[in-house]
Amino acid sequence: MELLMQQLFNGLTIGSVYALVALGLTLVYGILHIPNFAHGALYMVGGYITLIMMTEAGLHYILAMVVSICVVGLLSVLMERLVFYPLRHSPPIQDKVAAIGILLFLEALAQFIWGADYRQMSTPFGQVVEVFGLTLTLQRILIVFAAIAVMILLYWFLKKTFTGRTIIAMAQNREGAQLVGINTHKVAILTFFIAGALAAIGASLTSPINLVFPGMGHLVILKAFVIIIIGGMGSIPGAILGGYILGFTESLGATYLSADYKDIIAFVLLILILSIKPQGIFSKGGV
Repeated sequence: MELLMQQLFNGLTIGSVYALVALGLTLVYGILHIPNFAHGALYMVGGYITLIMMTEAGLHYILAMVVSICVVGLLSVLMERLVFYPLRHSPPIQDKVAAIGILLFLEALAQFIWGADYRQMSTPFGQVVEVFGLTLTLQRILIVFAAIAVMILLYWFLKKTFTGRTIIAMAQNREGAQLVGINTHKVAILTFFIAGALAAIGASLTSPINLVFPGMGHLVILKAFVIIIIGGMGSIPGAILGGYILGFTESLGATYLSADYKDIIAFVLLILILSIKPQGIFSKGGV
């Protein structure tokens, strides 16, 4: 029973990070219908910026995370303005090719600047604590509570503020949003900034328990795409639920089946859910 509870908490930790990354991906897809393959590179850059701010600028972990959020958010906006915006009237395949090109460029740039070595990020929350008989680190507890707080804040922003509602309106009907006077260019910029910030938060939270390296975003972005397909393309509740479903399934599968197949579980789960609900758990209207 103790092992089960331990793995459930591990699943909660993993699922929280997956949900954050998938949220950024689904926000961009929801309003622009762009499958942003470069989102994994933003995740990677977020991890490196936090690490460098701590090791070379001497900033505290939390302050380094704030810097990472700002830098990656702005990088995401530049990506939208310099690449995706000029391609807005191009065939859809060009967006996909451009996103893959950005991904490869940012990974090569990271390797050129910081090298290809795997690097460990320190954390001031590395203490081990006992909670209800479970052995946990404060960093994992921070991941869960910080991720949930960010998701609640994002949901409140989207549902309760005028600016947030413009994002939802644009996701539901871009042409209709333009007709009622919504500045779709500003909404796109804001959405890309939020997406980049979510990627940076996810990377900064999880890097102390994993490693920082140029290819760290590969598997995460693949799983994020699985999550948003499972949850329903463009659905925010679907991205959150899908992230936790995948996190719990991976954690329990690695323990009770085999850790060797942990990364395959996501794609098996994708096939099973889509065979039952081809549109995903939530339709796009679930934003």
